[in-house]
Amino acid sequence: MDAINLSSNVDWNFIEEVAKESGQNPSLCYQCGNCTAGCPYTQYFDYPVSQVMRLLQAGQKDTILNSKSIWLCATCETCTTRCPCEIDVAHIMDTLRIIARRENRVSEKDIKLFYDTFLDSMKQFGRIYEVGILLAYNLKSGHFLADSDLGPKVMSHGKIHFFPKKIKGRDKVAKIFERFQDKAKKHD
Repeated sequence: MDAINLSSNVDWNFIEEVAKESGQNPSLCYQCGNCTAGCPYTQYFDYPVSQVMRLLQAGQKDTILNSKSIWLCATCETCTTRCPCEIDVAHIMDTLRIIARRENRVSEKDIKLFYDTFLDSMKQFGRIYEVGILLAYNLKSGHFLADSDLGPKVMSHGKIHFFPKKIKGRDKVAKIFERFQDKAKKHD
């Protein structure tokens, strides 16, 4: 990994933007490393969680928003529960993803595609329709046969259903998405 010059490309407004949108104070982080020590995905990140927090404190917007780490974070909240400063680190990572999406800086296209497919399913059916998500994701990503061997096994145990289940309140879930999209348009 190359060294990062923390004195160049500093964006102080970015720190304030993340703090405001997340409701968290990143300056409270004193780099104890508990978040990184507990993170189950650290080995896959280009910057461990504690380094993302340090980069945020240093106003390194471009480095963070172009990183893989914010997209690979599973939001398991291990970092949050381990933080002695009670910073909701997982929420900061979510906020960084939201900002990256807004600025069209998505380093992990398949992960974004999965999120979008997942949310489309929620909006359309009011709950998760696993088969629909799997098919839509595989078609859109070009991974046509990925996990195809799992389908029959899972379906035979009754864990997922071939057709989506109708639920009460599906229209209310769709309205939540509409309100969010309206709010996002006003933010732009």
